[in-house]
Amino acid sequence: MRIAIPHEAERFELDAGLSEDVLPGEALFTVRHVAREVLYEIQKDMAIIVPVRNERLRLIEGVIVGTPHYCLPIVISASPKEPIDRFGMEQKTLERMATFTKRNILAVHQKDEVFAEAFKEAGYTHILDDTGNIKSGKAEGMILGTVLAKLLGKKYIGFIDSDNYFPGAVYEYIQEYAAGFAMSQSPYSMVRILWQSKPKVRESDLYFAKYGRVSVVTNHMLNRLLSYYTGFETDIIKTGNAGEHALTTDLAMVLDYAAGYAIEPYHYINLLEKFGGVSSSPHPDVMKHSVEVFQIESRNPHLHEARGEEHVKDMLEASMATIYHSSVTPDALREEILKELGRKRKEPEPRVYYPALESMDWKKFEKVLGNRGYEQFLAK
Repeated sequence: MRIAIPHEAERFELDAGLSEDVLPGEALFTVRHVAREVLYEIQKDMAIIVPVRNERLRLIEGVIVGTPHYCLPIVISASPKEPIDRFGMEQKTLERMATFTKRNILAVHQKDEVFAEAFKEAGYTHILDDTGNIKSGKAEGMILGTVLAKLLGKKYIGFIDSDNYFPGAVYEYIQEYAAGFAMSQSPYSMVRILWQSKPKVRESDLYFAKYGRVSVVTNHMLNRLLSYYTGFETDIIKTGNAGEHALTTDLAMVLDYAAGYAIEPYHYINLLEKFGGVSSSPHPDVMKHSVEVFQIESRNPHLHEARGEEHVKDMLEASMATIYHSSVTPDALREEILKELGRKRKEPEPRVYYPALESMDWKKFEKVLGNRGYEQFLAK
């Protein structure tokens, strides 16, 4: 008889010390020791992208404070410039922080015409609207941030929502990003955060809910999709709507993207479409290495702005649409999705999708930035 060593636990250390602190024979343990200096080496090659729109300045400050000093924060703002210049206020706040903390912080506006011009010249016009500007939306801001991180030579790209109330949670998420990449054996890897809990106020007490309402449904449908191909029921996917996630720049270049709230669940769908073995892959080299996805549960609770019922409804619609309209989704699962949405025949509206950034002419993009005096966004 062989009995497995317990491999599920509720408690782990957030700081495991230095590599010299590794105990003899620890390589045989089921708990991985990720030394502090290993995290440092990864984080100094990591950009943290923070999409912002009309967020409270103190919340933005908190996210930057929670970002480890070695990482490069890239704030992509879609805040208005008039009648009140919210973007200008954000810039000044971040400039002061950069001065006092002696670190680099990049803050750009999503509607900056220079970036729109660069995308146009580079042939990536999918992200532009009818006026020639970059489209409004969180996903478009994340794509712009990804491009800037790539131009600056970063190997890892992490995303943090700007409405996080706990700087300590931000710090933990980024530590977990680095820990996931340290364990990865592939240059094509992704780390997704499973929140330990989402506190809610019920009457006069705090209730620490495990999953959000949309996450429960999204995770279930993604697991049903996996079960269809494996033949075994599973609940392995727990981060279908993970806004806090990170990926290697190599993987970021070959993934397609979805607009709006669909961007996070579409990562899973696009991985299955391109690299799941269901159909031929456009990237045999990626298939050779495989893609690794790490789901790491945090210890800090996640407290963010309450967005209301309409927000929940929109998130659910977007998440279900990405699964429903995928070429890898069987008809039986489509029927389940319609039932979940309370419909008999009406399909969820298809989402807007953006092709992989590898299709862009990067040299032309760089040339536009250089010609317009934006050399600070180019690796030296």
